[in-house]
Formats: sequence, C-alpha cells, structure tokens
Amino acid sequence: MPTAFDVVDGEVRELIRRRGLDPFADPGPVRLLVRDVVADYSERSVTGALPPLGDAESVVRDVLDRVAGFGPLQRWLDDPEVEEVWVNEPGRVFVARRGRSELTTTILAPGELADLVERMLRTSGRRIDMSSPFVDAMLPDGSRLHVVIPDITRRHMAVNIRKFVLQAHSLDELVALGTLTAQAARFLEAAVAAGLNVLVSGGTQAGKTTLLNCLCAAIPARERVITCEEVFELRVPLPDVVSMQTRQANLEGTGEIPLRRLVKEALRMRPSRLVVGEVRQEECLDLLIALNSGLPGMCTLHANSAREAVVKMCTLPLLAGENIGTAFVVPTVATSVDLVVHVGTDATGQRRVREIVALPGRAEGGVVETADVFTTREGRLVRADGYPPHPERFAAAGFELADLLGEPTGRRSS
Repeated sequence: MPTAFDVVDGEVRELIRRRGLDPFADPGPVRLLVRDVVADYSERSVTGALPPLGDAESVVRDVLDRVAGFGPLQRWLDDPEVEEVWVNEPGRVFVARRGRSELTTTILAPGELADLVERMLRTSGRRIDMSSPFVDAMLPDGSRLHVVIPDITRRHMAVNIRKFVLQAHSLDELVALGTLTAQAARFLEAAVAAGLNVLVSGGTQAGKTTLLNCLCAAIPARERVITCEEVFELRVPLPDVVSMQTRQANLEGTGEIPLRRLVKEALRMRPSRLVVGEVRQEECLDLLIALNSGLPGMCTLHANSAREAVVKMCTLPLLAGENIGTAFVVPTVATSVDLVVHVGTDATGQRRVREIVALPGRAEGGVVETADVFTTREGRLVRADGYPPHPERFAAAGFELADLLGEPTGRRSS
C-alpha cells in the first residue's frame, strides 16, 4: 500500500508535468505547489481512507528534496557545516565537517544514485558514459561535482560533491578565522597590489581556492582580470572580469577545450592579471611564459610544502613536449614566480597558512633558490629572515616594505 509520501510525491509530479514547471530553473512555484498539495492531502486524509500524513513540514521538505533537489543527498548539501559529500556505494554516503569525514546514515535505493547523477549533470551540459567515464561539472549552487563510473571503479559509481563554502571573501576575514596573521595578510595584500606573481599551494581541501579568492579581492579595481579554470570556482569581486572554464569533447570526440587552450586564449584578451584556478599539467608552461612576459598572475597547485610546489612548477612544463628542458624551465620559474603561499590543515581541521616563501630570482645547479618570508613556529605564523623580490614594485604601489615586514626602515637584504 502506498504511503502518504508516495501519494503526495505522485500528485506533485503529475501537476509539475501538466503545468510545464521546471523545478531547477524556477523552484519558487514548485515550492508553493508542494505546500498546496500537502495541505490538500491533509484535509482529505481526515475524512477519507488515505494513509495518515504525519509531520506535514517533513513531508514538504522530503518531496521538495526529491522533485526540486537531489533526493536524500539534499539535506547534506543544505547543511552549512558540511563541506563535501561523497558516495562510495549506495549504502555508504560520507560527509566532511571542518576537515573531518564521517559516515552518514543515508542509504540510497538501487538505481537512485545513477538517477541523481543524471539530474546533477542536466544543467551543466556535460555527460558521462563508457566513452567518457569521468566528469567534472558544477551544480546550480556552485558546488563542484566529480563522478567516476564502472568499470573504472569496481562495482559502483563514485560521486564527490565539493560544496562551494566560501567562508571568507577577503584577507581580513581570513585573519578573523585564524587562517593567517594580520601582518602576513597586510604583506600579501600589498604583494598582490604591487603585481607580484603568487602561487598558492596545499593539499586537497586545504583551502587553496578560498585563499586565492581572497587574494583576488586585493587586486586593484582598475585592472582587467581573466580567469581560467576546469570548473568555475573563482569569485573575483571586480568590475572587469572574464571567467572561462574547460569543456569536454562531444559524442564525436571533438570540441574539447583544455585548460592550456584557455591560458593561450586569455593572453589575446588584453588581461591586466591572469588567474588560473589550478595548474595540473602542461598548461604550466603557458602560464610561466605569460608570467615571464611581465603579465602578473596567480594560481593554485597541489603540493605538500612551498618548496615542493616550486619543484613541481619546474616539472610540469616538461609534459608539454620533448623540446622543453630543465635548462629553460628552472631559471624561468626562478624569475617568474615571486611568492609561494602554502596552506594546510592542522589536526583539528583548521585551515592555516603554514609558510610564505619568496623566490629571489636565482637558480643554481638546477635548483631554484628560495627564502622564508613567514614560517610556522610553535603553531603560529611568524616573520622569518627572507625578503620578497621586487621591492621597487612595493614602493611604486605606495607600500613601505620595511613597515609591512615589521622592521626598521633601511634594513633589507637582497
């Protein structure tokens, strides 16, 4: 015998079909429709033989989640404390809160996960099938979806939803959250305004994109910014911004737009600043060439430390072709990257800037020279002994480098 939920769900779906409503494009009328159907059912159940309704608000929420959301996963997507949701199999749904994972009690019905993934991809224009078993897409709320299907996975499709939980919009807000100190924030804000090239490094879910967004907020408003990403995640609060994302190949295997192509095209769009969401492969070469030509830029990179990020920047361009060698790449990295800001997660799940490393512009024996500007001691980010390159750029932008670093005027080593 159908339950009250089943009856209400069926009536709502039939009315949506008759009225030609789109629950995702225009959820307002659907929300009103669900409440009307639940109220009508409640009245009928009093005098008729219908199953009892129970908690009306709970039924409204569950029906809305099913017809206008992503079913049993929607409660986790609506939870502001949940940063990421992933499904290993229908009976194993995990979430992450404050950097820590936990197994939930959510269990999906057979075939329900595939239906949810199809619904998630509907608005993205992207697809997943045997010829393209991986997909990266963005949900309507800005969350990032990644799906892998069998037989790449053993039995069940693997689904990751990384919510776009932007806890901070500026460096000052990161200071309030304890991610970095006020002195380091002032220094980074000045470095961005002065046009230094900044690389943000860290592990997965360490807060790289959030930090990059906050650094972008320090870009002078007069500049024209071009962003390149695999999936839209950056939010640059400036009037002159063009955002671009990659594109999958179509069913015929053509039409793919990789990140490397976006970086090349961005250089033709009169940028004042180039921001790449994440450097993973040979696009690193094109970014280095752009930075080396005098175009200020920023990007993120997966690495375990700032120095490992520099080594990785020296390695990724080699993927671009056999004619690219370390004799060109290493000195180019040394002169093109100015600062590396490394962010990590501590034992409590708190995201913190662990170090800020400068590249003075020199390389010897195939190794890029680095200098610690800020480092972590006893769990706190403190001033180290190093200095950033290009002090003249700080001065031209109206900043006194010695004041930023908390040192007497005149004391500086090259």
